[in-house]
Formats: sequence, structure tokens, C-alpha cells
Amino acid sequence: MPYATLRDGTQMFYRDWGSGQPVVFHHGWPLSGDDWDAQMLFFLAQGYRVIAHDRRGHGRSGETFDGNEMDTYAADVADLAARLDLRDAIHVGHSTGGGEVTRYVARHGAGRVAKAVIIGAVPPIMLRTEAYPNGLPLEVFDGFRTALAANRAAFYREVASGPFYGFNRPGATVIQATIDNWWRQGMAGSAKSHYDCIKAFSETDFTEDLKAIDVPILILHGEDDQIVPIDNSARLAIGLVKHGTLKTYPGLPHGMCTTHAEVIHADLLAFFRS
Repeated sequence: MPYATLRDGTQMFYRDWGSGQPVVFHHGWPLSGDDWDAQMLFFLAQGYRVIAHDRRGHGRSGETFDGNEMDTYAADVADLAARLDLRDAIHVGHSTGGGEVTRYVARHGAGRVAKAVIIGAVPPIMLRTEAYPNGLPLEVFDGFRTALAANRAAFYREVASGPFYGFNRPGATVIQATIDNWWRQGMAGSAKSHYDCIKAFSETDFTEDLKAIDVPILILHGEDDQIVPIDNSARLAIGLVKHGTLKTYPGLPHGMCTTHAEVIHADLLAFFRS
């Protein structure tokens, strides 16, 4: 299995399949690159080179006591891109991974990135602040930390079986295997890294990163996203980017890349080819 040695010696697990224009997938919290299995196989069949990594402290990558924040995450991607000599790449990020894409492209992407996509993503910021008074209160994220520390396994099961995929909505078709796979990915990572990452995905302000992105960026978001509310994220982010396109999906949940993969694949492919 391939591992990249990052600048601080951390081992980052990644998959790199195929040839052609590279598409790099950035996963959400607290998951791993496995969350992109359907997309990896689909775009490989379309002739793209597909790459997915496990963020430090997640999945099979090495765990570090410090560095579980967005500046480090983006620098880690820069290390991987340099190791693989990625150029003309398309970077696709979901949720926390959308924040990672935003910071990486803004700070490290010059000369290497052709396009970006963020899906159900956290930018510009999830936390309620003076600049973003409609964000979520800190108490919400303190609750995440409390639940993780008390019983991480139970907390992850609750998230996967309820709001992440919209399985808590009336009439929803609950897919147990999808819940189990989410839980499996989450439990493979480090509790300390996941705990720290809650601050990273909720309190990082990506406003200036969004403004700095010079490549075309596609912003996709489910209108029934219970994890990252659309009014505090995508509908604000689109006003901050120079070359952005926003597409929203009535009734779709945060985990729509899994529940409605065929819909998302079609829109991604159209953007890649445009």
C-alpha cells in the first residue's frame, strides 16, 4: 500500500489509480479516503487519474499529537502533490475536505490546480462570529467534543444513522451497510486527532482563502444538509469566489455523494469536461 512521508515524518496513506488528468478527493470528518470509493471507480472508468488520501490522524495515515488543523492539512496535501508531481489537477472536497481544498488551492495550488469542487463544505466558517452572526453557536461543537470523549463509538453510530445521510427523515430508506461503513471509517482513525479536528472544521475562517482562489470552482450542496446548513455555507461562499458556480439539490442530505452518487457524478463530470 502506498504511503507518502510528509515533511515532519508523518506517513500519509493514499491511493493513486490510472492515468490522465488527476482528480484528488479530500474526505470529510472523521472518515477516510474510502468514502470516495464510488467516485474513484466512476472517474477511473472515465479516463481520469484518481487519487484519495487519508488525512493525518484519519484512516490508515499516521497520527500526530499536534498539527490537526487546516494549515497543516493543506500543507500535507501540498507535500503529496509535490511527491506525485500533480499538475492540471482537479481537487474535490466534501465537508471538512472542502475546507482542506479551499485552503490548499488558495495557498499552495498555483501552477498545479486547474479546478476545484467543494461539496457540502464548511467554508466560509461554521461557527457563529461577529462577521457571520448566523453561524452555529460554539455550544454545538462543544457537544460534539463531549460526545466523542464520552463514547466515540456510540456518537459516530448516532451521526451515521441519523443526520449525515438524512436517515432520520420521515420515509427515508435506511441502508445499514452505509451506516456500518461510515462507522468503520471513523473508528479506524485517532480519537485525539478527531477531537482536535472539530475545532479545525468549525472555527477556521476561510473567507480570505475563498477570495484568493483564481481557478473555476464548483460549489455543490444539499438543501436538506443537517450537518453543514446551506444558508451558512454554500450560499455565502459563492459570493466570495471569483469564478464560482453554485448548484443546490432540494431534499438531499450532507452525504449525498453516497446516497445520490449518480446525480453528483453527472454534475462533476460536466464540470470537469467544461
